[in-house]
Amino acid sequence: MATAPTRGEAPARAALRLGLSAEAASASLPAAAMDEGGSDLALRCLGEVEALAEEVLAGRQQIVDLDQKRNQNREALRALSKELARSDNVMVCFGNMFVQLPKTKTKDMLQRDQELLDEEITRLRKELKVKVNRLLEAQGKPELKGYSLKPLSSEEMWFIKKVLDG
Repeated sequence: MATAPTRGEAPARAALRLGLSAEAASASLPAAAMDEGGSDLALRCLGEVEALAEEVLAGRQQIVDLDQKRNQNREALRALSKELARSDNVMVCFGNMFVQLPKTKTKDMLQRDQELLDEEITRLRKELKVKVNRLLEAQGKPELKGYSLKPLSSEEMWFIKKVLDG
């Protein structure tokens, strides 16, 4: 699997590391870069594509990291709900120290954190769509079809069921 190019790496080498041949890399350049024949312009275009690709990869990694944290919170909430009412306090790890907190306060704190993580992941996914479209535009490729679709709300689904049922 090809690794992401680094910031200081030349765009031509970055294209090769991403699995693109020199011909494929130049084929993805906008026509203006090829018409002027300037290698500086071609390198700038490849550099722009590289920078946009780094943004996409960084956004994806951030989503993965937040999703892992969300899963850990979900595990903790599940463990709190399964634990018998032996005591009202539970031990919670904050960084490198453990703190004893009331069970209800811990649950509330974890649920609030879950909501914030869900909002952040949703925001990052929306931004990722924009970044991918900018990357495709910089490569001279068409925008992805159906990529910006949104699911129907529960109210819209209710109306559709009502219409279909007659």
